[in-house]
Amino acid sequence: MLLAEVAATSDAVAATRSRLAKRAALADLLRRSAASPDASDDLEIVVAYLSGTLRQRRTGLGYAALRDLPPPADAPTLTVHHVDAAFAAMAELEGPGSAQARSTSATELFAAATEREQALLRGLVSGELRQGALDSVMVDAVAEAAQVPADAVRRAVMMRGATGPVASAVLLADDPLAALAGFTLEVGRPVRPMLAQSASDIGAAFEKLGSGGAPADLCVDVKLDGIRIQVHRDGDDVLVVTRSLDDITARVPEIVEVVRALPTRRLVLDGEALAVGDDGVPRPFQETAARSATRESGGGPGGASARGASAEAELAARLRLTPFFFDVLHADGQDLVDAPLRDRLAVLDEVAAPHTVRRLVTGDAEAAADFFAGALAEGQEGVVVKTLDAPYAAGRRGAGWVKVKPRRTLDLVVLGVERGSGRRQGWLSNIHLGARDPEGGFVMLGKTFKGMTDETLAWQTERFRELQVEDDGWVVTVRPEQVVEIAFDGVQRSPRYPGGVALRFARVIRYRDDKSPAEADTIDTVRSYLA
Repeated sequence: MLLAEVAATSDAVAATRSRLAKRAALADLLRRSAASPDASDDLEIVVAYLSGTLRQRRTGLGYAALRDLPPPADAPTLTVHHVDAAFAAMAELEGPGSAQARSTSATELFAAATEREQALLRGLVSGELRQGALDSVMVDAVAEAAQVPADAVRRAVMMRGATGPVASAVLLADDPLAALAGFTLEVGRPVRPMLAQSASDIGAAFEKLGSGGAPADLCVDVKLDGIRIQVHRDGDDVLVVTRSLDDITARVPEIVEVVRALPTRRLVLDGEALAVGDDGVPRPFQETAARSATRESGGGPGGASARGASAEAELAARLRLTPFFFDVLHADGQDLVDAPLRDRLAVLDEVAAPHTVRRLVTGDAEAAADFFAGALAEGQEGVVVKTLDAPYAAGRRGAGWVKVKPRRTLDLVVLGVERGSGRRQGWLSNIHLGARDPEGGFVMLGKTFKGMTDETLAWQTERFRELQVEDDGWVVTVRPEQVVEIAFDGVQRSPRYPGGVALRFARVIRYRDDKSPAEADTIDTVRSYLA
């Protein structure tokens, strides 16, 4: 399939705010792609590009490579397969001379692209393709193109952990429903994790999960201030992945050791990992993040890119991560995704003790509030309140889980950073915060320099130089890739910023390398906090 066809559909999707119109345009291209001679090679690429992403997480291309593009081609000749292969080759380049080789390859690729194709490629490389074709819209488009129920596609995507392979399978199958049914939980293949909604306090969480009748028992889990992990065990083979399904097995041998010591030989567990001090108190989140961060992610303050391999080994030796599991999806041949939580917890206590999250089962909101206060006193992040009847809603912010934290926070994306002054001279300090626009891109909400330690300032100075797009002498504009968790006291209307709102008393809690920009909070979520 020609890249020009993808670019034209991207334009059509960007030109409308109607979700139905977006879905129809995407479905039309998917049907045409499935009917092409190269469908088996092209479909996954087309799905990725129309979802606004490259299949290669890192290409090594910076904004400098996109700033001075060669003149566009007069006629379209590029195929999506050619483009994907070109980016794959760039991603594999390393060592002396790789930067020049990558720049040459990028120039050749962009020279072969028309003006519209160049715009599409620029948006894919920078992560700023403004078309509003989110993964959820793509899932609906796949369902429409294949004429199958959207829920069946959604479940298959959750089990496979990606939309592209599901789209390819269902659109090329003689029996689409049978193809979808083939995507089941498989030990060793990560699934998208279930996520929680939010509530301001325990009472609100109980009200959200209540049935309106007599108080029902709910499960209240301690919410640990660590990193989300999903663990798969098949005999002695153990896989540990993060919330974003990145493989960190090699970086966490102590977790592998714990899992291999469990009595059950085939397992899929969901949980958290964190560093705990000798006194039993959780260590700062950034220490946990530094141990678990992949080299590609850049790490948190003091992370992998800043330390080097020898320092990583030293950190691993002195700072062990401890796993705490709160759910089980499979145990020795039994899939538990569709089982109610009460049944999953019974299995969890058999297969993962004593490495389970502390919990309280109660229908008394006051008792839950006391439990919440105790968790905070221990240095934990809060609690997650769960209905005992809920299945595991993989990949979704399910209605059966509600998190409660003592402060209001948002996960935002850094859009720029200002040079520091005074004591912060020489560092990049004041960060510009952006919320995700559901239609594509990010909307600036304001700035903050509060909550930053010297270690944070040193790390972010290096990190944002890596992401630099331009530097006007005061503000360094960066690629919108780094997620930061921000606490705030309120949201107020403000004509000063594009979204019409600004955060009050925003302060940095931590940088989130376990979240991608696509998981940042939306501008709609921010506006929901308006008084």
